Amino acid sequence: MTTGVRRRMGVEERKQQLIGVALELFSHRSPDEVSIDEIAAAAGISRPLVYHYFPGKQSLYEAALRRAADELAARFVEPPQGPLGARLLRVMGRFFDFVDDHGPGFAALMRGGPAVGSSTTNAMIDEVRNAAYVQILAHLGVEKPSARLELVVRSWVSLAESTALIWLDGRRVPRAELELQLVHDFAALAAVSAAYDPDMAEILVGILADEPADGPFGELVGRLVALVPAASADAPSVPDQRTR
Repeated sequence: MTTGVRRRMGVEERKQQLIGVALELFSHRSPDEVSIDEIAAAAGISRPLVYHYFPGKQSLYEAALRRAADELAARFVEPPQGPLGARLLRVMGRFFDFVDDHGPGFAALMRGGPAVGSSTTNAMIDEVRNAAYVQILAHLGVEKPSARLELVVRSWVSLAESTALIWLDGRRVPRAELELQLVHDFAALAAVSAAYDPDMAEILVGILADEPADGPFGELVGRLVALVPAASADAPSVPDQRTR
């Protein structure tokens, strides 16, 4: 027989509960729209008790962002086995799972939300981006990237972020298509850089050597090859300068 008496939570347990409640609310609405009263009601405690654990909404918001940032960074962790294209596709699947589940919270994290300009929030955002950058380098097996490789990887991480933010505004493109497109974008960025840099060309050749024809990178090559005949037929002829 139950007595109906609720168990008293310890300090850390209660703080973690409040962070979880706040993150859940922030995941469905902009943090600006969520009040301390709502957080207290969802946690089943009084408003003054919330302030007992957190000095204000800002500190609770930053604690919730900290948890979200750690979770998001973990989405880029992937065992280094198998073709790179398939690995990146799995990473993008987990990345968009997070984006899908925490839409307003993700936007708040990457845009700064009510804490825009806050050094704490900016540091968390940079941590997420850098964690993704480090993980991609690990997949490439590179410890000391060249300037061009760093540009490629950081540009791609930024592209994934901006693509997700745009997608949240209406979800007008099927999610699976975007996940695959972002993997293709990585290959395209690497290919363009390889055209200018021998070291990047060597990395790209190594990547493609392990890619199956039916993998994401192989599919991209197939799509591009399919475009060539049509493009060649429509292209104007160029006079041979040597005959002039």
